[in-house]
Amino acid sequence: MLQTLYSCFWWERLWLPANLTWADLEDRDGRVYAKASDLYVTIPLAFLFLVVRHLFETYVATPLAGLLNVKEKIRLKAAPNPVLEKFYATTSKHPKQADVELLSRQSGCAVRQVERWFRRRRNQDRPSLLKKFREASWRFTFYLIAFIAGMAVIVDKPWFYDLREVWKGYPIQSMLPSQYWYYMIELSFYWSLLFSIASDVKRKDFKEQIIHHVATIILISFSWFANYIRAGTLIMALHDSSDYLLEVSPLPAAPAVSHAPFPPHPAPAPQSAKMFNYAGWRNTCNNIFIVFAAVFIVTRLVILPFWIMHCTVVYPLDLYPAFFGYYFFNFMMVVLQSLHIFWAYLIIRMAQKFITGKARGGLGWSFLLPPQVVEDERSDREETDNSEEEEEAAKNGPLSNGHPVLNNNHRKTD
Repeated sequence: MLQTLYSCFWWERLWLPANLTWADLEDRDGRVYAKASDLYVTIPLAFLFLVVRHLFETYVATPLAGLLNVKEKIRLKAAPNPVLEKFYATTSKHPKQADVELLSRQSGCAVRQVERWFRRRRNQDRPSLLKKFREASWRFTFYLIAFIAGMAVIVDKPWFYDLREVWKGYPIQSMLPSQYWYYMIELSFYWSLLFSIASDVKRKDFKEQIIHHVATIILISFSWFANYIRAGTLIMALHDSSDYLLEVSPLPAAPAVSHAPFPPHPAPAPQSAKMFNYAGWRNTCNNIFIVFAAVFIVTRLVILPFWIMHCTVVYPLDLYPAFFGYYFFNFMMVVLQSLHIFWAYLIIRMAQKFITGKARGGLGWSFLLPPQVVEDERSDREETDNSEEEEEAAKNGPLSNGHPVLNNNHRKTD
């Protein structure tokens, strides 16, 4: 049974054009070809990436956050309350009004106190600013290095300048050592993102990020199996060209696009932009966002569909009849392009707010007017309390069921 499934999975007609077999891609005369077994190494490399990431965030990103004066926002903790905690953990973090009234009777707290408790409890679960900064720093560092390395891999290749060269001699195209390592590192990194996605900062496009990471891993792996390596390196480098910007700005505080060979990570606002936003460098992150938005739209909505996808859809048919691998690869490209359109929509919405002066915290164009912040459409915004009790807490310490705990900071009267 297993042998039958194995044979069906690796049937040549699924992966290769007609009249070609796996025997045509066996190493010979010093020419090395991609093999499925090459990808086994990406799993241990992914765990190695997680270790390197931990060390980087601890010994590089955290001190950097201190140098950039990244400050944590003081959060009031929800007072211990078993009744409310049980509902929060097992039923809902956002109780309806009827639930609030019922919990008010069960816990002996006023309705307003129950609402305040849930706001504070939700804020406790939100990731800290330092955690966001460390994640953005790690992704920025990887994407920047990956982009530079990717360009070094392809800039001297003829198919970088003439896309018809991508298919010259396909699939009998030997693999270069630089292509091997570029693939192994990119695929390992995306495995590490998928492994850590449950513990990373979650945003509103969490499901889209999962789809993106899975689609990216499938595309990288499939392009390796089918020897679409030349096209794969072009696609990876194209996505890497904008991802590192995503981590240094937020939309003027933003998300994680993704990228990878098939895109990207995972969207709206540059990693560099996010880093500067967390550090409070508003003008810098706003201006980086402008650059990021331009690069993202040009690469993902112009170059990718009208050059790269045209190359993968049209040119192969000049050499071979369409086969399953051809349809599957281009279908996955369409899936990724759909995610690009979704993220571009978010970017354009934020850019519109940015240009028309509707950004939260300021007005106008960042080059001309005071600093502002364009709210990331994917961000999980922290809830605030402007009540008198909150102001009282800031002066006299934490609240317990809506009442300040005395700490001798109040004025004594005779």
